[in-house]
Amino acid sequence: MTERLKVLISAYACSPYKGSELGVGWGFVSELAKHHDLWVIVEDEKCRDDIEHYLAEHPNALPSVKFLYLCKQRNRALRKIWPPSYYWYYRRWQQDALALAKILHAEIDFDLAHQLTMVGFREPGYLWQLGIPFVWGPVGGLGIFPWRFIFSVGWYGAFYYLGYNLYNIAQMKFMTRPSMAANVAGLGLFAATPDNQREILKHWGVANLVITEVGLPYEPTLSVCRRNESEPLRIIWTGLHIPRKALNLGLAALEFLPSPLKIEMHILGQGPRTKAWKQLADQLGVAKHCHFHGWLPRDQALDVMKSSHVLLITSLRDLTSTITIEALALGLPIICLDHCGFAHVVNDTCGIKVPLSSPSEAIAGLAKAITQLEQDEALRLSLAKGAVIRSQDFAWQNKVEVVNDIYRRKMVEARQTGVSS
Repeated sequence: MTERLKVLISAYACSPYKGSELGVGWGFVSELAKHHDLWVIVEDEKCRDDIEHYLAEHPNALPSVKFLYLCKQRNRALRKIWPPSYYWYYRRWQQDALALAKILHAEIDFDLAHQLTMVGFREPGYLWQLGIPFVWGPVGGLGIFPWRFIFSVGWYGAFYYLGYNLYNIAQMKFMTRPSMAANVAGLGLFAATPDNQREILKHWGVANLVITEVGLPYEPTLSVCRRNESEPLRIIWTGLHIPRKALNLGLAALEFLPSPLKIEMHILGQGPRTKAWKQLADQLGVAKHCHFHGWLPRDQALDVMKSSHVLLITSLRDLTSTITIEALALGLPIICLDHCGFAHVVNDTCGIKVPLSSPSEAIAGLAKAITQLEQDEALRLSLAKGAVIRSQDFAWQNKVEVVNDIYRRKMVEARQTGVSS
C-alpha cells in the first residue's frame, strides 16, 4: 500500500470538462486524490468555474483535494502582436504560485511537490526551490520539427518551423531553469514521449521515465465496428487544420491508392489550412473520397468515430493527443507516422506505423497501410481488437501507479540524504 502523502501540485491547467492540458491536469489530480491528500494550485480564470461546477454536482467526489486559485495577469492585445509574451505572464503566475506555496508549506509541511501542468519544458515553475522532494512531469515540447518535412507544410509552415527549430534548439541548450529543475527532480522527472525522454537525457543529463500525458477518457468498447464487404473503408482524421498536422500527406496518399479501392475519409476540425487542403483534394482528384465536417459537437464527433474503421494521424509535431487513446478505446486501428507520442502508443497489435524518412516515402507508406487495411478485413479486425486491449494500458490508474512509485522513491531518497520532507 502506498504511503499517503501531503502533496502540493502546481496544475495551471486543470478542468473536468475539457481536453488537452486541462484534461491532463484533471486526469492526474482526480486519480492521485485516491492515494494522497492534495493541495492543487490552478489558474483562476481558466479553471475555477469548471472545477466549482463539477464539485457542486459531485460534492463527495474529491474530499482529499483542496483547490487554490491564482489569477494570471493577461495582455491579450500584446499577445496578438507578440505571441511569446504569453510566457512573461505565465512565468509571473508561477512566481506567485511559489509565494503561495511557501505560505502553505509553513502551515501544512508538505511531503512532496509536483509540477504537473503545463507540460511544456520552457516553464518548470519554482516549486523545486521549496527544499522538499520534487517531481516534474510529464514534460514535453523538447525536440524539433523533422527537417526533411519542412517544405512539405507550405511556405508559411516552412518559415514558421524553421524558426521554431532554431528557437527550440537554443532553448534546449541554453535555458538554465529547466535544467536546474530537472536535476532537482532527478529520478522524479518523467517525459511525455520517448523523443522527449531522449532530449532530456541529451541536454540535461537526467535519466527519466516515459509517462504519456493523456489517459483513457472512458471505458473501452465491448465490441468493435465490423466492415461489410460492400462498405467503403471509412477513415477518420481529426484535429486543427494547421501546418504541423500535415493532412496534406494523407490526401496525397489517397492519390496513390489502387482505383478499385473503396475509401471514405471523414475529416473533422478546421483552421487556417482548411481552404488549402480542400483545394489540394480537388487538385489531386480525391475530393470525392473526402468529407470535411468542420468542428462537430462531441457526441456527433464520437458518432463519426464509432462508425469509422481506422484513424489516420499525419501530425509532424505533437505529443500524444487525447484522440489517440480515444480511438483505441473505440476499437479503431491507427495508421500514423513513426514519430511523436504516437510512436510510443501505437504498436503492432493496434496499428501501422510509417517510417519518418522523407515526404515522398511517408506518403507511399501511408498509401500502402491504407491499402492493406482496405484489402484485409481480418487484419483490420485483429488490429481493432488489439486497439481496445492496448487502450487499457493508458488508464489513469495505471499511470498513477507509476507516479506513486516515483513518489515513494523520492521519499526514500529524501530520507537517505536528509532532505526535509
